[in-house]
Amino acid sequence: MSANTPIDTRALGKVGVLFGGRSAEREISLISGNGVLQALKSKGVDAHAFDPAERSLAELAAEKFDRVFIALHGRYGEDGSLQGALEQLGIPYTGSGVMASSVGMDKITTKIVWLAHGVPTPKYAVIGDNADLDKVVAELGLPLIVKPPLEGSTIGITKVTRAEEFKAAVDLARTYDKVVLAEQFIQGREFSVPVLGAGAGARALPIIEIVAPEGNYDYQNKYFKDDTKYYCPAPLDEQTTRTIQAHVENAYRALGCEGWGRIDVLLRASDNAPFLLEVNTSPGMTSHSLVPMAARAEGTSYEDLCVQILASASLKLGQAKDQK
Repeated sequence: MSANTPIDTRALGKVGVLFGGRSAEREISLISGNGVLQALKSKGVDAHAFDPAERSLAELAAEKFDRVFIALHGRYGEDGSLQGALEQLGIPYTGSGVMASSVGMDKITTKIVWLAHGVPTPKYAVIGDNADLDKVVAELGLPLIVKPPLEGSTIGITKVTRAEEFKAAVDLARTYDKVVLAEQFIQGREFSVPVLGAGAGARALPIIEIVAPEGNYDYQNKYFKDDTKYYCPAPLDEQTTRTIQAHVENAYRALGCEGWGRIDVLLRASDNAPFLLEVNTSPGMTSHSLVPMAARAEGTSYEDLCVQILASASLKLGQAKDQK
């Protein structure tokens, strides 16, 4: 659906906005979801809040929603599990389907798929129980990044600058995930690129450059502080912009993403080479969030963006309940 196509919000029916949930990103999801809920209501949508942490799937089915807007982040909302339940219930939903959500949530599996499709991404190592940390340092160099592969919002991430810090970083990441991802550190500029649509129709929105205090774009700087600077469209030459957007669209399609998403990118300072880090298949929708920022750069308001995403809700595996 084109961003310029008028949407009859009454035709969208009864809508559930799913937010909150049980993940480590619940706090951000509550902010995102409340923003989406108010935006949809302001446009005349019959929208209702639904928190899966407080209400059951049976209650979700009983609400008889015609479609739902997923504003959940992290596990149990962005990892394919909820998407599978919605497929079973026959309720169309926003964003990617079961497989793309599951793969996109796992940074290790994402890298495997991307490398098979020629997507540039930093070198990495998977840290299991008996990993030789000295060998990993020798292969990836220092500094390196250690992160839990199934978390988002920079939760559990450490930048390791000295070999003796490595084990503590792995132990921290293991409090979130059993397996840990170690990644080559790319020194350079940081960007994020939202994407809308699906398949051949997927398109990258304007690129956002992120300039965080001392280069530390952590949880607080992402969501709660105003010290981080954002530049949208990013100050890049036309060729670099096209190259980054092409890689992002290829990466998005390679995972089978749909509806909307956001991909984080680093541009190496030494040679301007782009490296894609991860995909977010249920991006934040807070006042600091990047997808609304990129949409505004194209002239689309937050409220209209929410309606546009909602209108793209679909079932990926089956048919809607009223078609059965």
